Amino acid sequence: MNSNLPTAAPANQPYADDLYSDNLCGFPHFMLKEIQQQPESVQICLAHYFHAISEPLLSVPVNLNEVHILACGTSYHAGLITQHWIEQLVNIPVRVRSGSEFQEAPLPMTANTLTIGITQSGETADTLNAIALDKQRRLAQSEVFQPHLLGITNQPNSALSQRVDWTMPTLAGTEIGVAATKTFLNQLIVCFYFTLELALSRQAISPETVQAYWAELSTLPAKIRAVLQLETQIKPIAQAMINQQHCMVLGRGINQAIALEGALKLKETTYLHAEGYSAGEFMHGPIALLDERVPVIAIAPTDSTHAAMIANLRQVKSHGSPIIGILTEDVPPETASLFDHVLILPAIADPLSPILSVIPLQLLAYHLAVQRGLNVDKPRNITKTLSE
Repeated sequence: MNSNLPTAAPANQPYADDLYSDNLCGFPHFMLKEIQQQPESVQICLAHYFHAISEPLLSVPVNLNEVHILACGTSYHAGLITQHWIEQLVNIPVRVRSGSEFQEAPLPMTANTLTIGITQSGETADTLNAIALDKQRRLAQSEVFQPHLLGITNQPNSALSQRVDWTMPTLAGTEIGVAATKTFLNQLIVCFYFTLELALSRQAISPETVQAYWAELSTLPAKIRAVLQLETQIKPIAQAMINQQHCMVLGRGINQAIALEGALKLKETTYLHAEGYSAGEFMHGPIALLDERVPVIAIAPTDSTHAAMIANLRQVKSHGSPIIGILTEDVPPETASLFDHVLILPAIADPLSPILSVIPLQLLAYHLAVQRGLNVDKPRNITKTLSE
């Protein structure tokens, strides 16, 4: 099943040996190094999980009624994308709750439920406390309410792993930059693998469909490298935004979560007031914020949401806001003319589009922060548990 997937980095890619290094290795900042390492970190993660779909790694019960996901920050956004995947491919209801909110208002305790904790370091206190609370309250219940706990983390020997039944490592290597980049991409790879395994075990999709997705996944390292080549186009966009105080990031469907993640990256690194929205919901009030001083970044791949997204963006354009489009290579030329700046991504299967669409937002956040003279690796007021 893994005949098309390289198991090691190509000889002309120097970063794989440095995935676990805490040296800059010639890069000006750790954040840029870690963004540039994403083809290799994803490749290593794929090589680890690629063969396993025919021999499942987990013994998760197949009679699940519901999945709960607990996470914070960037990992919460990975949870939102996983919610979309599981609900659409497995047809199981999924609820996502931030770790801190779960402690104050736990999700209703449903029978035959898998709880997934997602954290880069495996040491995020809010997520750990939420997992512990869920486990404690379920242990006193009848058999159908007993805890089934899965941890997804970059540190398999972390506190999270001690609290769960199964751990799936993300294998991203050391991440020193506070703003999560390669750990987020690898979380998505692991979560999509888990979705496929669950879907196959429940006969929700065919083995042929799984094979087709694996074929798409095997192209990801090369496509990520192609997206990284957009850096030269992103630098002048960052320069054009250097004096802006506000920004909106819009997405629809599965890319709504990437709008949230892109806005978070901009807030963390540049201190720009950036907000992420579903483009449809943006029309119901927040559009009043727009004028020529508020740029809009639109994630608009050519998928089932594209027509509705373009209709929303025509309304945005009527308010004078400059629009930066993150599009795919099959976009019609007449649509591309709607945008002030266009970044073209390689085409990929619709469910996997977030893995590519987040990368231009990472690069934009990085270059805007650098051009503003900010400490991109250590933003103010934020601490990070080292993720490795």
